[in-house]
Amino acid sequence: MGTELAKSTMSEIDLEYVVVKIGTEQYGINIKYVDNITRLQKITRVPNVQPYMQGVMNLRGEVVAVMSLRKKMGLPADEFTNSTRIIILKLNSQDEVGIIVDEVKEVVNLEESEIEKVFYDVKDEKSSYISGIGKHNGELISLLDIGAVISDKVYLPFRIVSVISVVQSESLYHFTVPPS
Repeated sequence: MGTELAKSTMSEIDLEYVVVKIGTEQYGINIKYVDNITRLQKITRVPNVQPYMQGVMNLRGEVVAVMSLRKKMGLPADEFTNSTRIIILKLNSQDEVGIIVDEVKEVVNLEESEIEKVFYDVKDEKSSYISGIGKHNGELISLLDIGAVISDKVYLPFRIVSVISVVQSESLYHFTVPPS
């Protein structure tokens, strides 16, 4: 009887989301992508990158690209306060990117039944950033599609210790490091 109870509770999948505020709205980031949450630190600007790329920061000796989620989503510029945080997202085993959020509120568990899928206009890139709407304690949480927000077209991996030069070629960016 105990194994049947365990099987029935395991069949309903709970997904964990870090709930953040950006402006007046709440957004959820699937916790499987979250590597670290840190206070705002010094961000070094990098020339010739997309306007929403704030620059790079040093996180425990690693150079991590930092982007403004507000700018990426077409919202007003970031307002830095004591609540501002940088969420370090681990996209795969090597690539990390930091996103600036106004505030980290909490971690919530959402059952699949509490998530409504959304449909978006394929011509509107910004509408594809939301994968669903979560319902938690009477509030709505827009669930971010991290793959769409941090797409290969726009995310610049900073896996080198120091960015020496950035050369722009049409919409592609190439990083060159002179030989040691």
